[in-house]
Amino acid sequence: MCRLLLIVLLISSSASGQTSRFQFTENKMGSTFQIIFYHADSAEASQVAKESFDLIDSLNITFSDYDTNSEISQLAVHAGKHPQKISQALFDVMLLSVEANQKSQKTFSVFAGALTNLWRNARRENKFPDKNLVRKARHLSSKKYFKFFAHDSSVLVLAKGASMDFGGIVKGYTAQKVIDHLHTKNIHHALVDAGGDIVMSKPPPGKEGWSVAVNLPGDDVELAEHRLLLSNKAIATSGNMYQFIQHDGKKYSHIINPKTGYGITVQRQVTVIANDGATADWLATACSILPISKALKLAESENASLLILEISGGVISAHRSATFNRYFF
Repeated sequence: MCRLLLIVLLISSSASGQTSRFQFTENKMGSTFQIIFYHADSAEASQVAKESFDLIDSLNITFSDYDTNSEISQLAVHAGKHPQKISQALFDVMLLSVEANQKSQKTFSVFAGALTNLWRNARRENKFPDKNLVRKARHLSSKKYFKFFAHDSSVLVLAKGASMDFGGIVKGYTAQKVIDHLHTKNIHHALVDAGGDIVMSKPPPGKEGWSVAVNLPGDDVELAEHRLLLSNKAIATSGNMYQFIQHDGKKYSHIINPKTGYGITVQRQVTVIANDGATADWLATACSILPISKALKLAESENASLLILEISGGVISAHRSATFNRYFF
């Protein structure tokens, strides 16, 4: 699923002691990835950054639904034939995703690739799909068409046209993996921004946290009044103000409700602060679809903090979990 870049980093460039601030930026997974950390040696910093971007590339080869040679694309190609061995990364994220599907009352689903493809083509062609096509894609977007064999880490896609879409979890997961890799290099003051899905470890030296500002819904420039101060956390924002298709006076978002097969029509921006990148990512998706009361309850059950900004009649209303305010400064 596409992410809106609704989070802006406001990071001090100062350093402490003998360490310097390094920032590396590359386009990966269809988004801009930024890796920021503090290190004493520029040559070693460059090598660590290269390793980190190589790690991102390896995960993209697994999870990209745009690359016909990716691991999940090849699973779809071999649908109905025989089980395919999968990588450890895909194994791990599938387990996380199945749990997230259950916890979210099936509003988060990686099995809805058929719906993703249908609506992606509809937005590209600006043509609202026929209800029979939506019904067929929703039928194929069921977990029952994906058989998982834990004993040998293999997966069988049972029906032609069924496919997986990890867009609602993989960038947060990837950002977390990069932070974990930096830890193995004894780098503990770091932040990774995966196109708006952000994971950070300890704050910059001499600082209390990483300063993060959230855009107001529907505005690329104007920021929410309060900034957030975060460390050893992940933050993800999901919104539906920009990517949509219009039909009969309604805007259908790129965020698809797998239960209905249609994009959500409520204008909502969701920000989640969680303990790891994958959790923040999938919660942002699920809480964009769930009713507000259920979204708040879900976030609380995952020890996450939630802010929902909703536009109705041109007026923004804010709904936040009890723990969200603690991060304001």
